[in-house]
Amino acid sequence: MFAIQPTSAEPIYRQIVEQLRRMIAGGQLSAGDLLPSVRDVAGFHAINPMTVSRAYGMAETEGLLERLRGKGMAVAATTRGNATQAQRMTLLEPQLQALARHAQELELPSDPVLRRLGRLLED
Repeated sequence: MFAIQPTSAEPIYRQIVEQLRRMIAGGQLSAGDLLPSVRDVAGFHAINPMTVSRAYGMAETEGLLERLRGKGMAVAATTRGNATQAQRMTLLEPQLQALARHAQELELPSDPVLRRLGRLLED
């Protein structure tokens, strides 16, 4: 469910929370959908269960998730899926800025970068 990058500068718990935000905003997760257990996520990605628990706790505090007694964590009923395109673009903005900065640092012209991005988006 999650694409964890252990070598990333971004802490793993933040990676999980950000992915949850994007999946809810993009409609991949809807209100009431159950999430995999902390133990399942930690075991699958070989990470500390406390890291996953922290991420789920942060998402719960933000109102993205809710704890269902005996069932685990689910997408909160008050979460609005299918965010507008502008709202989804706002979630993508930091990564786009980082991509632009990296391309500039590598002195890459925009055309090949945009073509490559287009191919990646088509996959």
